[in-house]
Amino acid sequence: MNLYNLFIKPYETYTNLQILLEATAAVFGIVSVYLSILKNIWLYPTGIISTLIYVYILFNFGLLGDCMINVYYTIMSVYGWILWHKNSEDHIHVDVTYATTKEWIYSGLLFILSIILVTVIYYYKPYIDNQFSMEGANLGLDHLDWANWLDVATTSTFLVGMWLMAKRRIENWIFWILGDLICMPMFIYKGLGITSVQYLVFTGMAIMGYVSWKKSFKEKNTVKS
Repeated sequence: MNLYNLFIKPYETYTNLQILLEATAAVFGIVSVYLSILKNIWLYPTGIISTLIYVYILFNFGLLGDCMINVYYTIMSVYGWILWHKNSEDHIHVDVTYATTKEWIYSGLLFILSIILVTVIYYYKPYIDNQFSMEGANLGLDHLDWANWLDVATTSTFLVGMWLMAKRRIENWIFWILGDLICMPMFIYKGLGITSVQYLVFTGMAIMGYVSWKKSFKEKNTVKS
């Protein structure tokens, strides 16, 4: 399959507004990740703009299951925004640390619960995508393809990453890197080539974020000692 079929052809049926909205959401998403590298609290409002646009796009595409997941992302972003605001001396930047053993346990539990939650959403996806009507909707998981199962895994991975980022833990970037790498082929398959390129950029930025946060933590502790 050539690049035209992967990135251009799916957009032949899209309206200019749909293309503009996806591109806008991608730009705000990239800006949000850049601000997170800088440990800047404005990552959350820019990220919320991105997820809310995706909520609108996915709702209009009839992908209500994916839409609900982005609503959850938005709620988690508000939660992170509140935590960062409480733990920022200048209300713009925050200090970062490594996760504790207890937080790793919580991360594991959150991952498992997220897997269950997203699987349940996909179980009821025919009902949700049918405008919440059971008429002609066959519940189950047999309608899921490989991209859907990847979506279950990446959503749970990202939710752990979002929680660790809200707690200002350096390891959050590891989860973003893993999720971003998986999302690239998944969004090409879904016909959202712009979003796929966005996740390619995200991968590089997440690696930069991991290195930057580790360096920041080391420098701060060197000064203290």
